[in-house]
Amino acid sequence: MGAVPVAAPGTTEKRDLVVTGMTCASCVASVEDALRGVSGVRDADVNLATERARVEVDGADDAALVRAVERAGYGALVLSEDRAARAEIEQRERDLRLRYLLSLRMRLAIAAALAIPTVVLSMGELIVPSLREATWRAYALFVLATPVQLWAALPFYRGALNAARHGRADMNTLVAVGTTAAYGVSVVATFIPNAFAALGLDSHAFLYYDTATVIVTLILVGRYLEARARARTSDEVRALASLGAKTARVRRPGGAEEDVPIERLAVGDVVIVRPGETVASDGLVLAGSSAVDESMVTGESIPVEKTAGDEVTGGTLNRTGTFRFRVSRVGADTLLAQIVALVEEAQGSKAPIQRTVDRIAAVFVPIVFVIAFAAALAWLAFGPQPAFGYAITAFVAVLIIACPCALGLATPTAILVGTGRGAARGILIKSAEALERARAIDLVAFDKTGTLTVGRPKVVDYMTCADIGEDEAMRLIASAELRSEHPLATAVVEAARERGLALSEPSTLEAVPGQGLHAVVDEHDIWVGNPELARAHGFADLSEASLARHQELGRTMLVATIDGKPGAIVAVADVAKVAAADAIAELRRMGLRTMLVSGDARRTAEAVARELGIEDVRAEVRPNHKAQIVEELQRAGHHVAMVGDGVNDAPALARADLGIAIGSGTDVAIATAQIVLVGGDPRGVPRAIQLARRTVSTIRQNLFWAFFYNVALIPLAAGVFYPITGSLLSPVLAAAAMAISSVTVVTNSLRLRGAI
Repeated sequence: MGAVPVAAPGTTEKRDLVVTGMTCASCVASVEDALRGVSGVRDADVNLATERARVEVDGADDAALVRAVERAGYGALVLSEDRAARAEIEQRERDLRLRYLLSLRMRLAIAAALAIPTVVLSMGELIVPSLREATWRAYALFVLATPVQLWAALPFYRGALNAARHGRADMNTLVAVGTTAAYGVSVVATFIPNAFAALGLDSHAFLYYDTATVIVTLILVGRYLEARARARTSDEVRALASLGAKTARVRRPGGAEEDVPIERLAVGDVVIVRPGETVASDGLVLAGSSAVDESMVTGESIPVEKTAGDEVTGGTLNRTGTFRFRVSRVGADTLLAQIVALVEEAQGSKAPIQRTVDRIAAVFVPIVFVIAFAAALAWLAFGPQPAFGYAITAFVAVLIIACPCALGLATPTAILVGTGRGAARGILIKSAEALERARAIDLVAFDKTGTLTVGRPKVVDYMTCADIGEDEAMRLIASAELRSEHPLATAVVEAARERGLALSEPSTLEAVPGQGLHAVVDEHDIWVGNPELARAHGFADLSEASLARHQELGRTMLVATIDGKPGAIVAVADVAKVAAADAIAELRRMGLRTMLVSGDARRTAEAVARELGIEDVRAEVRPNHKAQIVEELQRAGHHVAMVGDGVNDAPALARADLGIAIGSGTDVAIATAQIVLVGGDPRGVPRAIQLARRTVSTIRQNLFWAFFYNVALIPLAAGVFYPITGSLLSPVLAAAAMAISSVTVVTNSLRLRGAI
């Protein structure tokens, strides 16, 4: 047996536990209280929808956490950080859930099979009045109802007894007490009818077997449908987690190829990927080319062309060609593993509104019992005859209608589905709190370089003045720039290669600091640089009007002379991403203000802003001033989202109400932000805000159904409206309403799977 993990004193660690046996919001509160009572536990959050507990520990061991949960009457499994051990425990968890579903289905089938004849026989007196006085009828009902009450309802009794042993009450307590009351009165009426006769009551009027059996059946229906629906809430995250390849074809030194299990893959291995195969891990393409489908990670459906030097991501699908790549990350370090871990972290977190719900749930069941007993006593004291019958009906109906199972599912199911949907579209939401923050945003501030633009210069316009042809002039200029490391030179070389031009090595190369360079290529004398350098070496009639037009658009001008004569004018700029304008337009349609906050020159920043439709520009901003601008906007009453990708954006991302990092950016920006856009597509910004709005809206709808709906029906169940309606709410209808509220909450959350 390995050593039990123990956090060193003074260090805070997180533990994840699978918790079994929870049924409602009261269970959540009980498990949290039990975990927080363990020495060394700083905090604990329990999620009913995922059946997980996340515990912050400072010196507490895993065994103590498990014991605490078990003493509270539930089961617990600790999720190891080791990949293989975690997978084994998660498989055990899936097996437990499957057995639970099968058990529920069997209990439901038998309960329904017995409840139907029970109801028919109970209601038969309406058709055949003589059945009411038939002695055998009561015994037949007892025989039909008893297996339902003592076997099908056994999980409710077990849960109630566990709760009672720990001095608390939960949903199981309400169901067990309510159905036992109906069944118990019926048993007395069957076997001790004289007890009712002594009170001047007809014992046949107190046969509630149909009520007890139908309540148990309906609640089992609700639990079964709820369990099946809950299993679907994390489908998208499970789909992400299962994307990884099982084996990898590794090329060994000497050229031999070997298929190895993914667990044996190591950093530095060279892996071969053929068409239709899954990329085994993160790495860098060495040779070959292909179109790779990255939709499962980035959410974008168009395959991305990959050639030597490009990065590939584990779990993506190779579509067309064959390529080799060198592994750079394996196991938990891969992008896919980090995405799954981030989403699971978010799904285990609690929205601020959920903490309020938990406090209500902790006292909800005791209050319901008080109301149920008060209603029964009121009917006994003041109700018409048979007062005892009215008292039992009101008591059972109140207990059943108020079961808080839906209350515990209202928030976590919506968060579970919402964050899962985001992950499937390349939007990583790090916490439930980020969803609430995103919903309140009214202004989105963007960094420019790498966020709205591609982050590197590209040739956007080219005009040749030489008489040797456009392509030949471009070939000579790009060849002159071939060995320069300047970003503008790289842009010119890329433009020439995109034209398919074969470049030559310059025979001589001389840099002119701050101006450009001088080179000889294929015996041609070439100067490339700023306008001043060009004028000094043969481009005397350079048009200022032409330069000014490009400069107004924020472009940098490269001017070249070839053999002492005008050669070409090249306009270079960091161009906007293809989808950037669409992202800004969508944000404006959503009623949000947009702003560009950039360290670039005002002319450049304003040109990009005009192109994209951004109405407000803050240019020439120093890195440490971006956070100050965010703070100024907040003081003016705005809820600000900051979108960036660089180290210099991190302070602003942290200061904003919501930090959104472009996934292609730096690690520090990604670590600081609350939302990460994996693929770097700026359209993820409006999608993330739309998803947050839909998710928070769904949470509020769920809370209405789970809380206000049930609470509104408690007075009806207690009989407050009897003077108006002339009847009490049937406990059977109360059970149906309770079951429907739970299923409604989960089903409503599942609608988020089509949110964006």
